[in-house]
Amino acid sequence: MSTFEIRPIGDEDGPRVRELIVERWRDDIVVAHGVVFEPATLPGFLAIDGEEAVGLLTYTVEGDSCEIVTIDALVEGRGIGKALMAAVEDEARRAGCRRLELVSTNDNERALGFYARMGFVVLEIREGVLEGSRRLKPTIPLVNEAGVPIRDEISLARDL
Repeated sequence: MSTFEIRPIGDEDGPRVRELIVERWRDDIVVAHGVVFEPATLPGFLAIDGEEAVGLLTYTVEGDSCEIVTIDALVEGRGIGKALMAAVEDEARRAGCRRLELVSTNDNERALGFYARMGFVVLEIREGVLEGSRRLKPTIPLVNEAGVPIRDEISLARDL
């Protein structure tokens, strides 16, 4: 098995990051808690194996909180998600943040399990808000690949 490296997103990565975001998120924008984010313009980290991107995490920092906007491990079972989380945690601490936050959706069981294993706890479930999010981002599907309705946002956080 080959290894991968985690590195900060650089200016030269813009096209690759935008392509990954559109591929994974169906659009070049992400909506969470009523806010529209353009992940390709945010700071973040790439997981690189050779020349291939195998993971991506984008984030924002506001006050003493670091919000993970997107996280994608393109190859499962290699520790890419954990490595991306470790990189953003280190960066958040350097920025003086006291907590990591993120938003997921009710249908994303795999991710919710991963976040729980990473020490995140549920802060709030906002029932039915995806209906409003679809006005900002019409490409949000009504159901996931398994047929589970996508309705609710789940806010999670972990103290640093």
